[in-house]
Amino acid sequence: MTRYAALLRGIMPSNPNMSNEKLRGVFTGLGFESVASVLSSGNIVFATEQAPGAELEERIQQALNAELGIAGGTLIRDHAELRALLDRDPFAGYTHGRETYLTVTFFKDGAHSRVEMPADTDPRTKVVGYDEQTRAFLSIIDNSAPNTPNFMMWLERNYGKNITTRTWLTVQRIVKKMESLKSP
Repeated sequence: MTRYAALLRGIMPSNPNMSNEKLRGVFTGLGFESVASVLSSGNIVFATEQAPGAELEERIQQALNAELGIAGGTLIRDHAELRALLDRDPFAGYTHGRETYLTVTFFKDGAHSRVEMPADTDPRTKVVGYDEQTRAFLSIIDNSAPNTPNFMMWLERNYGKNITTRTWLTVQRIVKKMESLKSP
């Protein structure tokens, strides 16, 4: 069994159909094991023998749409990919906090074979780079001013909606939860 994280796009915890309990129910209904949620923003960890990639993402997305009416996107990463990203420590020397967000934007498998670095981002956004192994765009957002940079809009405009962004702290929590899963 391999441990995976499903990073779900467009989850609003205030929507009753998007509660962690209902999301976990869909994953359990698909036959996945050790299903758990991380926070309440669409992060589900689970174990399965099914191979990762577009087929697994599509299977999950179809079930979410059919059972809960969730039309957003599903992106999958396995434990080894996320653990290796943490071990590479792309944000070394930076601290995530209220005024400085360290963000990881995951791209759907095969969505982009090459990611161009932005030339037109807000000066309060620092691009760390693109991590090819996890297919993730790494950036630091300066939130110290009252109006925050609209980096998410820039990402969608340039790369479409087959992406989802998590803070570095959330990625760390996801990996910690994956590592705590009971072996099926």
